Amino acid sequence: MTDPISNLGRSAAQPNLANEKVKHSKTDAIPTQADKVVPPKNDEVVLSGASESALANAEFNAEKVAKIKAAIEQGNYPIDARKVAESFASLERMIGGE
Repeated sequence: MTDPISNLGRSAAQPNLANEKVKHSKTDAIPTQADKVVPPKNDEVVLSGASESALANAEFNAEKVAKIKAAIEQGNYPIDARKVAESFASLERMIGGE
């Protein structure tokens, strides 16, 4: 008898067919509607319907964005170097950079 999770009891000669199917099903090609495999031409990001909807309906203060853009272009946008450094440090901690 073989334990279905750990595969204890399985002889070394028995292949794990589930793993073999997964290995063979992974490709870098993109299937088309005609079930033909076509290699990707470029890197591409495809957003889900929910993401597209959220981006289409995103609300922001256009006036505030325009003022910030103008200040940056004129060199008048204040930057707090300490705050920027602290933000980078916290990001590094989140991704395990320390």
